[in-house]
Amino acid sequence: MSDRLPSVLIIDENAERASIIEAGLLAAGHSKVTIFDSVKGIAARIAALEPDVIVIDLENPNRDMLENIFQLTRAVKRPIAMFVDQSDAETMQSAIDAGVSAYVVDGLRQERVKNILDMAISRFNAYSRLERELEEARGALQGRKTIDQAKSLIMKSRGLDEDAAYKLLRKTAMNQNRKIVEIAENLVISAGLLGGLDD
Repeated sequence: MSDRLPSVLIIDENAERASIIEAGLLAAGHSKVTIFDSVKGIAARIAALEPDVIVIDLENPNRDMLENIFQLTRAVKRPIAMFVDQSDAETMQSAIDAGVSAYVVDGLRQERVKNILDMAISRFNAYSRLERELEEARGALQGRKTIDQAKSLIMKSRGLDEDAAYKLLRKTAMNQNRKIVEIAENLVISAGLLGGLDD
């Protein structure tokens, strides 16, 4: 794992406010800081730049601007810290739902930028880890269901009990140097195709 500080993209239409964020980052040792002063064509520019972290500063955001930003945050899959001058509970919840990792209302101070950025990165990483674990758990659950279906098919076609059906699946997987779930999937798909021919 590299010790280098992450590259940061600042999106801010107000140059003075962007310079406050930039100064806070430079003071904390960040050397790769880019500022975009417009959200026009921002998705393509982010794709070209590939920043590690995005800081969005909106002085007085309107609904359309917020919705555009929220669509962007859902798409880029990166830690995002967002500074706004004013907000309400609904907007804040929308930002969090859209994937904003740190949402700061009326808190733009040079000395706070680094800590807020670190928090955004930590929260993003924690959320990403939870998402991965959930996906793995879903996959494992689906795999178990598929194996159970395959066992049931073997039990019916071969007249075996559940334990013997599982052993047959495992032996087939070992002989073919494949995972049990792959063998089970093939069996379930084949049975589905054959069942479809009987209709």
